[in-house]
Amino acid sequence: MAIDVNNESGIDIDERAVLDIARYALARMRIHPLSELSVIVVDADAMEQLHIQWMDLPGPTDVMSFPMDELRPPVKDDEEPPQGLLGDIVLCPEVARKQGEEAPTGHSMDEELQLLTVHGVLHLLGYDHEEADERAEMFGLQAAIVDGWRAEQGVTGPSPAPTVR
Repeated sequence: MAIDVNNESGIDIDERAVLDIARYALARMRIHPLSELSVIVVDADAMEQLHIQWMDLPGPTDVMSFPMDELRPPVKDDEEPPQGLLGDIVLCPEVARKQGEEAPTGHSMDEELQLLTVHGVLHLLGYDHEEADERAEMFGLQAAIVDGWRAEQGVTGPSPAPTVR
């Protein structure tokens, strides 16, 4: 899996954890191992510009996903996953820090960025949370992936609750 993490935010983040959880999520979703993903970490001003340009919404947001080849997880166990460019995930640590602090369980900026990375991966794979059934499916997958990765890392304690709106 070719995953690039480019931190342009000026804020120190755990880039290794973002890379590792993205790799774990893609493997868990059975995405071809030669597929490519880019994760870009930006400051609040850059994220606000993207949010306005692409969503016509004011203010910075936590995560945005820009799919390229519209890859989807294989439906059948014996189905070969397609190879391609997944696209870009853009993260904003300033928003992540605030969301982590405001979450019911309270968690760190890096834990929030890990959650947001998985959220972004799922969006690249076609998942959405506009409707209640879609939300339940996507957030269930998100929690299972984050919990599985945390267990592999030997992290104990409650996983971050979804804070993505």
